[in-house]
Amino acid sequence: MIRTIGFLGCGNMGGAIARAVCKATDPQNVYLANRTAAKAEALAEELGCKTTVNDEVAGRCDLIFLAVKPQMMEALLAPLKFTLNERPGRFILCSMAAGLSIPRIQEMAGEDYPVIRIMPNTPASVGEGMIQYCSSHVTAEEEAEFCKLMAPAGRLDPVPEALIDAASCVSGCGPAWVYQFIEALADGGVACGLPRAKAQEYAAQMVLGSAKLVLESGKHPGELKDAVCSPGGSTIQGVRVLEERGFRGAVTDAVLAAYDKTKEMGKG
Repeated sequence: MIRTIGFLGCGNMGGAIARAVCKATDPQNVYLANRTAAKAEALAEELGCKTTVNDEVAGRCDLIFLAVKPQMMEALLAPLKFTLNERPGRFILCSMAAGLSIPRIQEMAGEDYPVIRIMPNTPASVGEGMIQYCSSHVTAEEEAEFCKLMAPAGRLDPVPEALIDAASCVSGCGPAWVYQFIEALADGGVACGLPRAKAQEYAAQMVLGSAKLVLESGKHPGELKDAVCSPGGSTIQGVRVLEERGFRGAVTDAVLAAYDKTKEMGKG
C-alpha cells in the first residue's frame, strides 16, 4: 500500500508531479528532497508537504519519484544503494528520466526493485498532462493506486517499454514545439496589427480548443483541417504556404531528431 511518497528532485517536472500528487493525497504524506534545499522548501510551503534529505526519502517512502535528469541518475542513486538494500519492507521507484530503461534504473539502484517508468510532460502542472507509463515487478493493486495518485496530472496511458521513448518524443518534447508554434502565431497576429497580449491569448486558446476537438470528435486531423478550408478562402492559402515551407516534414523530423537523442542518452 502506498502511504508515503517521496521526491528526489524538485525541478520543473518533479514539481509538476508533486503538485498533482498533493491533490490526490494528504500533502503531509509527501516528502521533498532537492540538491538545492531552498527549492524544496519553497515548493513544500506552497503545497503543505514536508522537506527532508535524499537518504530519508530512500529509507522511508513507499513510492519514490526519481525526478532528476538522465545524466544525474547514477550520481543520485549510488549513495542510496545501501539504504535501499537495508529496507525491510516493499517500496517502488518511479523514474521519469528520458532514455533510461527499467533494467538500467534497477542496475543503478543495486537490485531488481519494483520500478514504474513514466514519461510526463509539463502540462501535468495544470492537470492536462499526457503521461505514458510501464512497470516491472509492480502488482496490479499498486499500479491502480499509482494511477489514482497521478490522476490529477492528466491523462495516463500504459505502453510497452519498447514504445516509451517514441511516446516521450511526441508528448514529452512536443510542448516545446507547440510553444514555438503559439509564439509564431502570435507574432503573425502582431504583424497584422493585433496587440501582443491579445494575439497570444487567441493563439493559445485556439490550440487548446483544436486539440480538444481532435480528442473528443475522434476525427482525423486532416478531416478537421479540411473543414476549416473554404473553397477560394484565406485558410487554404495559409495551408499552401505551410506545405511549401515543409511544415509537416519539419515537425516529423523534429520528433525523429528527439528520438535519436533519447536513444543516445540511454546508452550512457
